Amino acid sequence: MPDILEASMLICFGLSWPISVVKNIKSGTAKNMSLRFILLIVAGYIAGISAKIILGSFNYVLGVYILNLAIVSINIPVYFINKRNDKGLLKIRFQ
Repeated sequence: MPDILEASMLICFGLSWPISVVKNIKSGTAKNMSLRFILLIVAGYIAGISAKIILGSFNYVLGVYILNLAIVSINIPVYFINKRNDKGLLKIRFQ
């Protein structure tokens, strides 16, 4: 039961990340993005994954952690692309 509840929390929380990635890509600007926030979330997922590995808990919950980490991590290159857009060095915009 604890694994089901943990997975449910991760799924609910994780549903917002694809929306965030798409929004950030479409905006073409880093003005509303925080690299520190993104890295903090990434660090949290790495901590959760590490805890699962240390406990030897290799189940579907670990998979959800890894999926969320991958999706959140997409925001890191998007941040730098958008930062370049803001400086006028690169013009990539998705509609």
